[in-house]
Amino acid sequence: MIKSLYVRVVLTYVTAVSIGLISAFLLSQFVIQTYGDQFIENLQIELAKDAASLEQAIRSNGIEQVGALLKQKGYAEKYDVRLYDSSRVMRVINGRDSSDLFIIPDQVVRFVLNGETYRGRDVSPSELVIGIPYEEAGSRYALFIQASEGSMSSVSTKLLIFALIINLLVGCVIIIIGAKYLVRPIRGMKAATEQLARGEFDIELEWSNRKDELGQLARSFNYMASQMQQLEGMRQTFVSNVSHEIQSPLTSISGFSKALQHNHLSEEERIRYLTIIQQESERVSRLTENLLKLASLESQHHPFSPCMYDLDEQLRQVVVSIEPLWSDKSIEWEMDLSRTKIKADEDQLNQVWMNIISNSIKFSPIGGHIRITIVKHIGSIEVRITDSGIGIPEEEQVKVFERFYKVDKSHNKIKSGNGLGLAIVKKIVSLHGGTVVLKSNSDAGITVIVTLPHIIS
Repeated sequence: MIKSLYVRVVLTYVTAVSIGLISAFLLSQFVIQTYGDQFIENLQIELAKDAASLEQAIRSNGIEQVGALLKQKGYAEKYDVRLYDSSRVMRVINGRDSSDLFIIPDQVVRFVLNGETYRGRDVSPSELVIGIPYEEAGSRYALFIQASEGSMSSVSTKLLIFALIINLLVGCVIIIIGAKYLVRPIRGMKAATEQLARGEFDIELEWSNRKDELGQLARSFNYMASQMQQLEGMRQTFVSNVSHEIQSPLTSISGFSKALQHNHLSEEERIRYLTIIQQESERVSRLTENLLKLASLESQHHPFSPCMYDLDEQLRQVVVSIEPLWSDKSIEWEMDLSRTKIKADEDQLNQVWMNIISNSIKFSPIGGHIRITIVKHIGSIEVRITDSGIGIPEEEQVKVFERFYKVDKSHNKIKSGNGLGLAIVKKIVSLHGGTVVLKSNSDAGITVIVTLPHIIS
């Protein structure tokens, strides 16, 4: 199987030339075999007619006037003329030098001198010769006329031109077919590019199974189209999720703001409505803050300032700072934090621990249990945060790191999540060259495992 477009182009050209030459040869042979006998017969008739005319002219004007007669009748350029006397000695020549002419055998000369007319190609396989007996003043002569080299070369020239035309036509047909085979995928890619420009991403080029460069290009194009289609789907989902997450609190704020305009509300109802408005405003604020944070992390200009600090102390401070979240639920803590120094962006990792631990508190029941552990390995470190909450189905665990993804597809306000926290966690950990995975516990809850490199303890 030819896998190179360059080789295919070269082979197409070579094939076109080869088939053209073979076709020209075969067609030339066909023409020669079909029309050759007719051509020879016509030439013999013409030769015989001109020979008889020349004989009569010689009888009337004498042998000495042969040269002038040939020029007068226009035979000088058309025929080669030889005259043999009774001794078979050539006396008169018109045309090519005697050394360039085929030798007429003695038996042929004697045949004509005996009064017979000769017609044939025995003298030269490629030339016709007419021999006519001639007698003057009691002497016998043999007059031989054959088509000159110019006449025969004109026929050869015509055959050569015919062969070249056939070669050109056949070659052009093959090259056109080959060019169509090569250009068709390019035209298809052009049309597909225009589809992409119109936002139509459901494209699959049919030439991807080719093994040459065009096949590679088609496969790359199909992959690009599928990725763009996936990105378009993600964009639409993102817009839908953002719209929903923003529209829901704005609707609540608008509704309760209108309710506050009524004078018949009690103070207790007014305070409750104001509290809901405040909560929904904070929800929108958190959403926009997380969106900006995620956009900043994905940009090339987000600040990254690694420094040496105590990781164990950072985890303790995070737990203390969110005490209002877990104290009301009577969460029990277990921390196995050996002294660990790490070189990382302290502010970014602080948000990682804040998001993960807040989720653990949020989904843990009253009186639940949360365990934080640091596990050291050669060249890396693991931070394990285990809760006793409701857990996450295994088929959902990979998806929770996607933007706006929620295990609860209803997008309700339970737990006040917007589906961006773990997406931010994954991005920050990735920027540090680490990984974050979820692991279901045997009894209940889930364990979040964050692995970070370049640990110094």
